[in-house]
Formats: sequence, structure tokens, C-alpha cells
Amino acid sequence: MSVPGAISDLDKNRALAEWLEWQLRQVRGRIRELEGQEEQERRCREQAHAALRWKIQPQRSSSAALVHRGDCALYSVEGGFLTREEAMIALAEPDIEACQICKPETGLVDG
Repeated sequence: MSVPGAISDLDKNRALAEWLEWQLRQVRGRIRELEGQEEQERRCREQAHAALRWKIQPQRSSSAALVHRGDCALYSVEGGFLTREEAMIALAEPDIEACQICKPETGLVDG
């Protein structure tokens, strides 16, 4: 026998289900937000790491080969990075020059 004006068990459970679904949406939204932050932090770490490496742009018919800092946007390449010592050796070669934009020799001297 139900009490007049009382909330039924069915209504209570429906309200609970709605609240739990709202909570789940909130948690999933927070997870997406945290994943985005984590991805941004990963990209920043990768960019910072690339700045500490060097790369060689192959020689073209009209210009010398160029050494770039790992994060130089003028020559994008995935992988194939040089160590500090390798970049110093490359810059000592007569047919390889330093990029005039990213100035990779600055990082080599400071390193």
C-alpha cells in the first residue's frame, strides 16, 4: 500500500538513473579534457626534445645541404635526427651549411 504523496520506488530509481547518467557525462567530459591536456603536454615535450637535436636537409642542385635545429619549420622530417657531435662534424664539411633562420650552430656552441 502506498502512502499518498510519497515517491514510488520506480520514480526514485528513475531519478537515480538520471543523476547517475548526468554524473557519467560529467566524468566523461573531464576525461576528454584531461586527455586533451595530456596530448598537448606530450607535443610540448616532443617539441622541446626536437629543439635539442639537429637534422640535415639534403643538397639540392642549386644550394648546399643545410643543417637545421630539430624544431626548424623550414625543413620538417620525422626521425633521422643528428646528435650534437654529428651536427658539429656536418657543419665542418665544406659542402654543408647552417640554416640562416634557425641558426643551429648556436645550440652547438652553447651545448
